[in-house]
Amino acid sequence: MPSETELMLKGYGLTTAEMFYHMPDYPHVLNTFVWQDYDLAPDHDKLLNFISFWRKELEGPLHSVRFVHRKMISPGEWRHVTGEFTYH
Repeated sequence: MPSETELMLKGYGLTTAEMFYHMPDYPHVLNTFVWQDYDLAPDHDKLLNFISFWRKELEGPLHSVRFVHRKMISPGEWRHVTGEFTYH
């Protein structure tokens, strides 16, 4: 499994989703669940897979999903250094 740094260098960003769902025993009551993982925009395959899992395996039907995506490293923030000069 790649490290977080390797994922960020490949273009992954941190996706945070807040799921609003109906309580199974109290369908008129909404509850929330927060999910977070590294994912690729704009497809968000990991998020969509988690939503699919939720719909198939969990009893509380989803009301809505709100999410944000943030790239942790942008191209201008990373550069490869091949040498270093020290000046006293």
